[in-house]
Amino acid sequence: MRIARLALLLSVALSVSSPAFAAGDGETLDAVHHTSDGYYLDFSPIGKVELPRLFVTRRDGSIGFDFYGSSTAAVASGEYMIEAHEEGEHADEAHTEEGALTVEGLEEANREEILGEGVTADAPYDAHLVATGGAEILVDMSISRHLVFIFLAIGVLFLLFVPMAGKYKKGVGRTSAPRGLLQNMLEAMVIYVRDEIARPNLGAKTDRYLPYLLTVFFFILICNLLGLMPFGATATANITVTTVLALFTFVLTQAAGTKDYWMHILWPPGIPWFVKPILVPIEILGLFTKPFALAVRLFANMTAGHLVILNLIGLIFIVGGLNEAAGYGTSIPALGLTLFVYALELLVAFIQAYVFTILSALFIGMATAEHEHDHDHSEDHGLTTHDIAVSQSNGFHEPHKISERTVGTEAALA
Repeated sequence: MRIARLALLLSVALSVSSPAFAAGDGETLDAVHHTSDGYYLDFSPIGKVELPRLFVTRRDGSIGFDFYGSSTAAVASGEYMIEAHEEGEHADEAHTEEGALTVEGLEEANREEILGEGVTADAPYDAHLVATGGAEILVDMSISRHLVFIFLAIGVLFLLFVPMAGKYKKGVGRTSAPRGLLQNMLEAMVIYVRDEIARPNLGAKTDRYLPYLLTVFFFILICNLLGLMPFGATATANITVTTVLALFTFVLTQAAGTKDYWMHILWPPGIPWFVKPILVPIEILGLFTKPFALAVRLFANMTAGHLVILNLIGLIFIVGGLNEAAGYGTSIPALGLTLFVYALELLVAFIQAYVFTILSALFIGMATAEHEHDHDHSEDHGLTTHDIAVSQSNGFHEPHKISERTVGTEAALA
């Protein structure tokens, strides 16, 4: 049975790859472009659905709001044009009197010569739009596909947790055991985030920050999983999205910072005075490198996996374009590697949600920790309140039995 399923899967891969060899239309697979954001939903090979465009503009000194059902409609109105990267001999043919690059003009002129190498018939919704007639776009509020999947992830969160909250209000899961696969599965994940991520890092302040940690964990996880679905898009592969998430952690961390936390940053105790002018700028810089690392780590990991998958699939078309028989032969190992990387991406979806959440909890916990400067056991062994809390949560109740903190452990935690 398993062999039959594998054979069926291989045959599907071969059948999908063969039309590309026969077409010979010169189309290429741009993996980076496929993973980037855009103002359309991609259901290729079925087609693409354009998304609405919303602009806040300034025209003749007055501020206005423009709404169009699609990028094509915005260009066809003459109020907006496609920003040309290269002007060729046919460029003037495509412009109207107002200077807009119209859809009709694009059909008559050489698209690639006007818009730059690699631009296809997908323009104008693949291209950058600018206002015409001396107008200026102040804010582009257009709905992109990553934004669509953000709203979709929020909707999934509501569908999962609102019914679960209703059950808890009725006592199911509080006065009695959880019922159903979904409630048991979600409760197990919630308890894991609380007991293994939040509590070891936040201690007595767990309940205050647990709602944020649960929200960010499940939001990132759902966004990651939606990107692995057919015709899906990964919102967390957008640096803007990950930056906003990291900013939330940054604001919470600084707001939670105690007097002791800020003293260690602005005037570290126990350090020679002549070293402090060097150390303080480094500590202040560290405030911003932490959220930067959060944003880039999530963005890079989610983007890299999709690029690997797309390039493995693209390898079939590249080799098939050179030799059709070699293309069929390449499709078998390429498909196996693609399935392996796809399974790895499924694991990465959970790991990255976990990593972002635990680092957020760690940063907030470090800001809320109260450091004792009196001579006690923790000082003798280089321990902070966070170290003691972690050791007690793991069953060690004697601080002197914990090994001294080193630069290596600090690097591992960061």
